[in-house]
Amino acid sequence: EEAVRWFRAAAEHGLPDAMNNLAKCYENGEGVEQNKFEAHRWYLKAAEMGNALAQTNLGGLYFFSEKSYVEAVSWYRKAAEQGYAPAQCNLGVCYETGKGVEKNPAEAVCWFRKAAEQGHVKAQLALGWCYADGQGVEKNPAEAVSWYRKAAEQGDAMAQNDLGVCYENGKGVEKNPAEAVSWYRKAAEQGNAWAQYRLGGCYDYGKGVEKNPTEAFNWYRKAAEQGNAMAQYRLGECYLYGRGVEKNPQEAVNWLKKAADAGNKDAETELAKCYLYGKGVAQDKNKGFWLLPLDSDLKEAQYTLAKCFLYGWGCEQDKDEAKRILRTLGDYRGADKLLKQL
Repeated sequence: EEAVRWFRAAAEHGLPDAMNNLAKCYENGEGVEQNKFEAHRWYLKAAEMGNALAQTNLGGLYFFSEKSYVEAVSWYRKAAEQGYAPAQCNLGVCYETGKGVEKNPAEAVCWFRKAAEQGHVKAQLALGWCYADGQGVEKNPAEAVSWYRKAAEQGDAMAQNDLGVCYENGKGVEKNPAEAVSWYRKAAEQGNAWAQYRLGGCYDYGKGVEKNPTEAFNWYRKAAEQGNAMAQYRLGECYLYGRGVEKNPQEAVNWLKKAADAGNKDAETELAKCYLYGKGVAQDKNKGFWLLPLDSDLKEAQYTLAKCFLYGWGCEQDKDEAKRILRTLGDYRGADKLLKQL
């Protein structure tokens, strides 16, 4: 409240920085009751005096609170043309998404680059994505790595994760699993769920680090608790098969359901098998059959579907359909041998 008093006094004397700070207090309800109208009023006063930070904040208010994207672009542009990096990055996002302005990936890259070259972390990451996907610029994995690295070295967790992916897969840089683990760990320790999941995978399969099922389980759990569906599926597997943790089929089903509800096809398949075989849940072959992702090209899902048709689990027995599916699976899970027996 004391800060608000001083900001107000300075703002009423015409100081644009104070106006911006007072507006921020009103916007966030810090030291004063939240009041978006007052926030807008003070941002506008400072913005009209040419204050780039206030212009950017006013643009943000229009963009996020009022959904007035054209107005947001107008104010972002004023600040961006003054060389203010956060506004340049925001303007790039508008061109990238087509909000408030006609979609223009090349123009987005132009503004991201201006901000990135000033060291703006989010712009560096965004520019890396543009190079990785070939959006607004020719696809260049090595250039993507270069920009990811700049952001990652400033501590950005998403960039650290993406840089780890590049090292793991050898995209834009020589494959180096140990270096991938190093970057995943940096991001994972900051709470990035995808990095936690991928670090778990490295421990699970011994990629770039000594195989350690317990560590894999621990990192999967951290990501799963943040809602990462792939991690929830892997955690369910850990409980189902006793990898890194004591077997607990009921807990496995719990996590597989979470992942399946999020649309994870691997989890849907594994959950269906739990019902088909009565693992962690009362056996229910009808439910197991209908839980299978029938439109999925996952080999495990197709293999399980073939067995359902072969034995009439939850459906009418149809050996011809079972044979048809098995023929598409080659030697997966001994599908070719099973086919010869029919």
